[in-house]
Amino acid sequence: MARGKVQLKRIENPVHRQVTFCKRRAGLLKKAKELSVLCDAEIGLFIFSAHGKLYELATKGTMQGMIERYMKFTRGAQPEAAPEPLPLDAKEESNLLKQEIQTLQKSIRYLFGGGNKTSTIDELQVLEKNLETWIYHIRSMKTNIMLQEIEALKDKEGTLKAANKYLHDKIVENTAVHNFAQFATDVPYPLIIQDGSFQLY
Repeated sequence: MARGKVQLKRIENPVHRQVTFCKRRAGLLKKAKELSVLCDAEIGLFIFSAHGKLYELATKGTMQGMIERYMKFTRGAQPEAAPEPLPLDAKEESNLLKQEIQTLQKSIRYLFGGGNKTSTIDELQVLEKNLETWIYHIRSMKTNIMLQEIEALKDKEGTLKAANKYLHDKIVENTAVHNFAQFATDVPYPLIIQDGSFQLY
């Protein structure tokens, strides 16, 4: 039976998203190694997770060596880079910061319903970008908190299992002692030896 086509969009469930990331990351690294072995190719691969964790693969040599080789290759292939812009003087930088503050203030007014008639398309686009960034950070924080809670619950589960096992062993031990004591008290006393043989009375 063929697999259904996977819809390429962001997975909303953070647990499913993390599981998919781990599986696909492992698959991607495996395929890169296979390609390197089969075709004698040198492959360098970087993966940054949503939490900023780095995963890398260098099939031959080190990643640093591959980066240096890449820099040499691209330096010869690319045209001369444009000269870097001169640093802004204090007045221009101050004006840019003022404009940014005004945009943010308008965005805040818009968020609270007071500035929807005074915002331009560009300002609204900046606000939209900011909102997307904030949503991304909020989702990342939410995912981290949920993963921490899952780990805490797993630790708690382990502790409870250990306590349960300890109590179960104690119950078994106490039951065995109780059964032995009951068996011992069922034997009639006293024990008298007559004619070299044991007799119970």
